[in-house]
Amino acid sequence: MLLGACSKTDTYEANVDEAIATENTTSDMTPDTAAAGMIDSAFITEAMQGDNAEVAIGQLAQAQGTSQKVKDFGRLLVDDHGSHKQELKTLAGTAGVRVTDEPSAEGKANLVKLKALSGAEFDKQFKAMMIEDHTKDIAKYEKQAASSDAQTAALAQKTLPVLRKHLDAANAL
Repeated sequence: MLLGACSKTDTYEANVDEAIATENTTSDMTPDTAAAGMIDSAFITEAMQGDNAEVAIGQLAQAQGTSQKVKDFGRLLVDDHGSHKQELKTLAGTAGVRVTDEPSAEGKANLVKLKALSGAEFDKQFKAMMIEDHTKDIAKYEKQAASSDAQTAALAQKTLPVLRKHLDAANAL
C-alpha cells in the first residue's frame, strides 16, 4: 500500500528523475488554436503542470516521508491530483489544448529540494511547501472560478473544496 517494495521505490525514483529532467513532454493533441474559443487554455496548462508536480511530490512523500501523516498526505496528493489531471485532460481535448506531463517550474524546483532531504527535515520542508503551494493554488482557483469562461470556472469551483482540504491537511502535519 505504501510503496513498501523496493521495486516500487526504484520505479518511483526513476519517475521523479524523469519528471525533473523532462522538458515539454506532450501528447499528440493539437496545440492551442482559435478553436479553443473561450476556454482559458493557459489556466488548463498551468493546472496540468501543477497536478503533475503534486503527483510527483506526493510519490516522493510516500517514499521519503518519516511520519505516517506525511506518507498518507502524499498518497492523498497522488490520488486527488491524479484524478484532477484526468478531468483536465478531458477538458483540454475538447478545447484543443496540448496535454503535458511536465511539472511546473516551481514543482520541479521543489522536487529537487525535497529529493535531497531526509528524515525530519524532509517532513518539515514538505509541510512548508504544501502550505505555500496550496495557498497559492486556492487564490488562482478562486480567481478562475469567477472568470467568464464557464467551463474552467466550473472546474475551478469544483476543485476548490479539494484544495482547501489539502491545505487543512498540510497545516495539520
